[in-house]
Amino acid sequence: MGTVVNVHDAKTHFSKLLERAHAGEEIVLAKAGKPYAKLVPLTSEKPRRQPGILKGWVIPDSFFDPLPEEELKLWEEGWPGDPLNEKPEK
Repeated sequence: MGTVVNVHDAKTHFSKLLERAHAGEEIVLAKAGKPYAKLVPLTSEKPRRQPGILKGWVIPDSFFDPLPEEELKLWEEGWPGDPLNEKPEK
């Protein structure tokens, strides 16, 4: 856990805490002595893609097999209690 700061002190020194968090420090805000929230730096960088990460990965032939009848029925008709499959009352 990072540096723990109570809410009152955090309000008083928010700008300084914000700078410390931006520099990479983890600041934990505590309320009544208990950890409550965390200030961490926000990064706008997207994770870099790694070409070739799936190299050698193959989709098995069984992927293209037909679904069993009971599973196909669930996909087509829904399952009991499915809220997306409820029919409006007339």
